[in-house]
Amino acid sequence: MTKVRDIVNYFAQLVPPEMKMDFDNVGLLVGLNECEVKRALVALDITDDVIDEAIGQNAQIILSHHPLFFDLKQVNDDDCVGRKIALLLRNGVSALCQHTNLDSVDGGVNDALARALKVTVEGRLEEHISSIGVPYGCGRYGHLQKPMPLGEFLAFAKSALKTNGIRYCDAGRVVHKIALCGGSGGEYIETAAALGCDTIVTADLKYHQLLLAKELRLNALDADHFCTENVVVPVLAEMLKVGFPDVEVRISEVHGQTARFF
Repeated sequence: MTKVRDIVNYFAQLVPPEMKMDFDNVGLLVGLNECEVKRALVALDITDDVIDEAIGQNAQIILSHHPLFFDLKQVNDDDCVGRKIALLLRNGVSALCQHTNLDSVDGGVNDALARALKVTVEGRLEEHISSIGVPYGCGRYGHLQKPMPLGEFLAFAKSALKTNGIRYCDAGRVVHKIALCGGSGGEYIETAAALGCDTIVTADLKYHQLLLAKELRLNALDADHFCTENVVVPVLAEMLKVGFPDVEVRISEVHGQTARFF
C-alpha cells in the first residue's frame, strides 16, 4: 500500500531538495502523509482546473513542477491560494511540488527540453556540487546534429514544444550551438554568448534582454514558460510509475499554455 509519505521520500531521493534555489519552496506543500494513494495526477501547475480534475478522478495526490505557494503566512478562503489549500485538504488531495531542484537535477526540466529540441548536451549553464558530490545546475548547452537556418529551427521548435507562438530576435546566425533554460532564463544570455552559443531557447525574455542578445550576436527564442517546462511532466509521470506501479498515474488534460497571440 503506497502512502503519500512514500512518494515524498522517493522524490526526495530522485530530485534532492538541496538542489533548489534559495528563494524556492519545494516538497509536500499541502498534504496528508499517511493517506493511501491509489491515483495520482501530474501537471505543471496546480490550478483551480487541475484541482477539480484531480477531485473528479478521485486522485489522492497532485505532483507538479511549480509550487502552489512560496511565502505563506495564513490560510483562509479570502484569497485564491487559501481556497485551493482548503479545497485540497477537504477532498483528501496532497500537493507535492518539485521546482528549481527539478530544473537543476540531471534528467529534469532542462534535459527534457534538450531532448525535445534534439540538442546533444555538452554541459550546464551553471555548475554546483551537492553535499554528496553530485554535480547539478540550471540550464544546458549543446549542439544540433547539423546546423539549421533560424527560420527552419523556429518552425521545428514551435512544433516540438507545442507552443502557439515564439517571440524571438534574429542575430543573423545559423543555429548549431544552443543554450537552453526551461522557464525564465534571460539571465543566461551573457553566459550563452561566452560559451560560443549562437542561439538561446528560454522564456519570459524582457525587452532589454532581447536587445542584449542581438548585440551579442545571439539568436534568442522566447518559446513560452509553460511550453519550455511542460516537457518534464511526462518525465515526472514516468518516475512515479516506475517507483509505484500500483498507483494509477495520469497527466492533466485540462492544463495548457496560458499565453495566446492575436
